[in-house]
Amino acid sequence: MPLRLHLLAISAALGLAACTGVPVARTAAPARPALTAQTLSSGGGMPAEQARVHFDHAELHFTVLPATQSIDARAILSFTAKSATDTLLLDLDRNLPIGAIELDGRPLAASAWSNPDGRLRIRLPAPLATGGKLSVTIRYGGKPHVAKKAPWDGGFVWSHTADGQPWVASAVEGEGCDLFWPCIDQPQGEPDLVDTWITVLKTLAAPGNGVLVGITDAGDSHTYHWRAKHPDTYAISINVGPFKLLEGNYASRYGNTIPMELWYLPEHAAGARQLFGEFPRLLDFFEQQIGPYPFGDEKMGVVETPHLGMEHQTINAYGNRYRLNGYGYDSLLQHEFAHEWFGNQLTNADWDDMWLHESFGTYMQSLYSQYLNGDMDYFSWLHELRLKLRNRHPIVSGSSRTEEQVYDEKAGPGQDIYNKGALMLHTLRQLIGDEAFFDSIRRLVYGRPDPRPGNFSPRYASTGDYVAIVNQVTGRKLDWFFDVYLRDATLPRLDEQRVGDTLKLRWVTQHGKPFPMPVEVQVGDTLHTLPMSDGSGQLQVPAGSLLIVDPRSKVLREMPHVVAYQQWMKQQRAAPRAGK
Repeated sequence: MPLRLHLLAISAALGLAACTGVPVARTAAPARPALTAQTLSSGGGMPAEQARVHFDHAELHFTVLPATQSIDARAILSFTAKSATDTLLLDLDRNLPIGAIELDGRPLAASAWSNPDGRLRIRLPAPLATGGKLSVTIRYGGKPHVAKKAPWDGGFVWSHTADGQPWVASAVEGEGCDLFWPCIDQPQGEPDLVDTWITVLKTLAAPGNGVLVGITDAGDSHTYHWRAKHPDTYAISINVGPFKLLEGNYASRYGNTIPMELWYLPEHAAGARQLFGEFPRLLDFFEQQIGPYPFGDEKMGVVETPHLGMEHQTINAYGNRYRLNGYGYDSLLQHEFAHEWFGNQLTNADWDDMWLHESFGTYMQSLYSQYLNGDMDYFSWLHELRLKLRNRHPIVSGSSRTEEQVYDEKAGPGQDIYNKGALMLHTLRQLIGDEAFFDSIRRLVYGRPDPRPGNFSPRYASTGDYVAIVNQVTGRKLDWFFDVYLRDATLPRLDEQRVGDTLKLRWVTQHGKPFPMPVEVQVGDTLHTLPMSDGSGQLQVPAGSLLIVDPRSKVLREMPHVVAYQQWMKQQRAAPRAGK
């Protein structure tokens, strides 16, 4: 029996029984092969074969079968050759068996393709010249990898609601898009356009990325058709459940109208209404602070998920149980929504540049706290971040990296790409001023200083791109700033020495790099600024005067009291608990 018919037969036998509560006998399933190293990793150096093609269009058809935790799928992928090639190289988990492959509508012999380790290699019948186009259809299916702890461990989450109905979500940032569709598993592997068809039972809904093109019925199932432009590869998602929908429109300060959608479980209606009420405030903050919502012609969308959350483009996954933080808002929703700008509109060129997503996304939380409640909440948020720094590895290595290499707390920067990077941005803002700082962000995100709906497209950028933007905006060469904060593991240290009535200050960096960071010093009621142009400075401080170095907390630096606190906390975690 062909794979597709086989899976549909299983759906007919088990799906209806599961939804009506009829018990079904089950036998132990054979152990599935583990994910290969190829599938577990995402990013790294892009293979030459993948660099030779431009990804024009992905048409993804999924039938989701909760009863068997399976999918039946067909992908139609279109490419244009950037340079001549005789091979199409894609990524797809080998544990999703391929039934057939067609090239430009013609079946390929099984000998023309192979997928032993999750890298699908398709040999073209004839070389494709530069500018040539091809379309490949891949029929596949089976049981996608199950996430053990989404979103940190990628895969599908097969759950159910309180009344036993299927509740399904995908979250694949770490391992990548190849966990459930054939793709180019690289940050720069985004297709120009993605159409997704998701077929589920009529008792369920299937919210997706982009615009809802339509819903078609077929017997006891229906198919949702969604269309999204330039989606991040890991931001394409599957969501299935008995959702209800809250919807409305936001009148943007830029003159356009943005659809808003929240797909929620019926039993959580009260929390959903509260969360939905936060949408206009979030849009107002980001559009005022950064610029136009990048996907205003599609939607601002959120779907309730059985895992914590993920920045799926225009349909953010949300599983925070409608909880507010001590700053008066839902911090998970706010952070994931920030990724519509820093991640989906702007995508890092390489995983080594992932701080461009997470540092800016995290700094937006302190700015949002200030927007809502003022400076106390802003600095309180920053101080919470300060206590979390690890400073074990540089934020940027300077070479192509995989997602795992970046997020690994032992071998990579890990959480410092969030917390240390956000504090660095606070320091940069104090150094160059608000006008230049926010101008640099707009140029980074939109590729121009004057974004308006319709005059920009999603783009890639690297660490070097942002450094060049800051230099351009300020008219200064500030490479030294990023060299120390991004490419050194440890923070700069400000040595203080008192010689009589003279205060001497000197910057010390991990590798002796220059660090001409100005320092403010308060003496009595007077604020002085030491330029520190050669990394040092001095000031007369009369005996008995009030003395505060960096009184406005502008500069991220090594602080002995923070180090002492972190060491104490580490000891507390390691010590056995009394009575245990």
